[in-house]
Amino acid sequence: MADQALTPPEPDAAASAAPRRVVEDHIETLQVRRAPKYGVFLSVGGALGIIAAMILTFSFTGSLFESPNTGMVYSQGQVFGFLALICISVGILVFGVLALVLDRVMSRKTRDVTVDRETVHLEP
Repeated sequence: MADQALTPPEPDAAASAAPRRVVEDHIETLQVRRAPKYGVFLSVGGALGIIAAMILTFSFTGSLFESPNTGMVYSQGQVFGFLALICISVGILVFGVLALVLDRVMSRKTRDVTVDRETVHLEP
């Protein structure tokens, strides 16, 4: 009796059958082209806008005098904030347009590529 308890049970024939692999193979032709990453272009435009605002803020000392239009004296921090709003917007706009132009130019240079696509299904 002790020998019977140690032997593993025999598996059923249906449970031991491995699933059958079915492979479908398709050969297709695709068009491939390069495209600019718009997020990178917009980020670079914004960063260059901040740099331009810093250069413009600290290169002129006109913020020490009273403004003829408003009658107020603006600090360098306020002048930097005003210039940053303008320069960042212009930088993002210019680099966004540049990315669109590059996308149009690169769309003309497409290549045809042959691709082998396989789909594998497991059937019981």
